[in-house]
Amino acid sequence: MRSPNTFSEQQGFLTFAQNTDEVDYLELAYYQAVSIKQTQQINSYAVVVDAQTKEKLNETHYRVFDYIVDLPVDHNEPTSRWKLANEWQAWHITPFKETIKLESDILFTQNIDHWWTGLRHREVCLTTKIRDYEGTVSNDRTYRRMFDDSNLPDVYNGIMYFRFGQTSMQFFQVAELVYQHWPLFRDHVLTNCREDVPSTDVVFAIAAQLIGPELCTIPALDYPSFVHMKGAINKLDATADWRQALHFEQDATDMFIGFTRQQWPVHYYQKDFLNERISAELVRGLEQPSRPSC
Repeated sequence: MRSPNTFSEQQGFLTFAQNTDEVDYLELAYYQAVSIKQTQQINSYAVVVDAQTKEKLNETHYRVFDYIVDLPVDHNEPTSRWKLANEWQAWHITPFKETIKLESDILFTQNIDHWWTGLRHREVCLTTKIRDYEGTVSNDRTYRRMFDDSNLPDVYNGIMYFRFGQTSMQFFQVAELVYQHWPLFRDHVLTNCREDVPSTDVVFAIAAQLIGPELCTIPALDYPSFVHMKGAINKLDATADWRQALHFEQDATDMFIGFTRQQWPVHYYQKDFLNERISAELVRGLEQPSRPSC
């Protein structure tokens, strides 16, 4: 078991950034870190990179990333479009005793420092509430039919918390086993699953089910939560690009979608969302004073 003396800090954020031919995940992680630096008082940030992605690092990245963590072993296929097979390693390589693990295509718009206190009630806490762009909790099941058919906990890994302990270690050990034996789970445990490459949401939902959902979620809390910009969640077509249907504004400190100021972290989903203007506004915000803690 990992020693508690191996951590560099008590709290921080972590994401995986493994570039593909289609997506520069290192760029997404950079602007995510920028958004965290300008909105959070607790804002240490670690990015996990493979050898190829690490070669893309420059001085701009080093100024924003507090920790650059080398991926110990890459379990993805070299040509994989979705590099998801390493998320279970987060427990072993995080520099933080308490970690909020993020998908890299999420931006922070408001301070969430108060979340840490509530999340400590579990060693692992997965998101159970996602929201539309107006901040309303979504009950849309368009993308969750296999979860329903398979009686999986309705969890999301886009934002999740874990801290050092036996339960969290067991959770990630189970997740590793699911990755290693995915055909078995796909064909004999799940119902109507068509994922040749398992998504992290599905893997972590299986792990939560086997460990016990009551040990991995806190349904009574409003958080962790985030705005999810997939089409159907926002009352658009299931495959719609929300940018074609909703007004959007970004300045140095605020984000508006559909004329609604965003109060929750935003999972913008469309990986090419960060155009030149948006990126410039995010960096400009970094130069302004941080917002006070809630």
